[in-house]
Amino acid sequence: MNISSDTKVGRLVVDHPVTADVFEKYGIDFCCNGNKTLAAACEEKQISFETLRTELLERKQRAEEQNLVSGPDFRTWPLDLLADYIEKTHHRYVERNLPALCRYLEKIKMVHGQAHPELETIAAIFSESAGELTKHMKKEELILFPFIRKLSRMKEKGQSVEPSAAGAVQHPVRMMMHDHDAEGERFRKIAKLSNNYTPPADSCATYRAAYAKLEEFERDLHQHIHLENNLLFPRAIEMEKQLSA
Repeated sequence: MNISSDTKVGRLVVDHPVTADVFEKYGIDFCCNGNKTLAAACEEKQISFETLRTELLERKQRAEEQNLVSGPDFRTWPLDLLADYIEKTHHRYVERNLPALCRYLEKIKMVHGQAHPELETIAAIFSESAGELTKHMKKEELILFPFIRKLSRMKEKGQSVEPSAAGAVQHPVRMMMHDHDAEGERFRKIAKLSNNYTPPADSCATYRAAYAKLEEFERDLHQHIHLENNLLFPRAIEMEKQLSA
């Protein structure tokens, strides 16, 4: 695994998915800001490049020694299959977990809000995120993903994109990536307000469960956005270019 200061964070996770654990540890955004270099990420988080590089190499070596399966190699998947996977895995995860998390946060806000006023802000931010994510996923499922599947079918059949329609995929992609940036910012605020999902000493079982679930939700969202920003979207744009050449 070649790692230099100019290596892009997102590219490294695409090629070696196990490295995502190290980036999560340091709070380095590999999904929304996947085009950032390791040098820039280290400067932003005030850690040494050599420290990060060593941990990334060790994580990869441990995975190899333990024969850990890092998951499918999404780089080799057809675009329609990748879109299906994102929808059936990550979209469904969000849909299943939004209602329970909203209930947990409202409950602990009511019970513990006086002692921990940050809970009101966390609940409000997550409620906003829930609404925006729901709309965002519907736009992907009804507009962008069907278009990507159409491109995939056209490639299989050897068809071409009409010159007048060239570049059509880029506009919805930009909109979706803008939404991703907004979600990334919301969860950075939630992580900071919750002290990186660390429940206080006086927390009850529901409080601890809410923070654990929030952290899990953020990790899933990182993988979700990573697959779209760093794999699905750029490959769809490139495929459309090839079909319109």
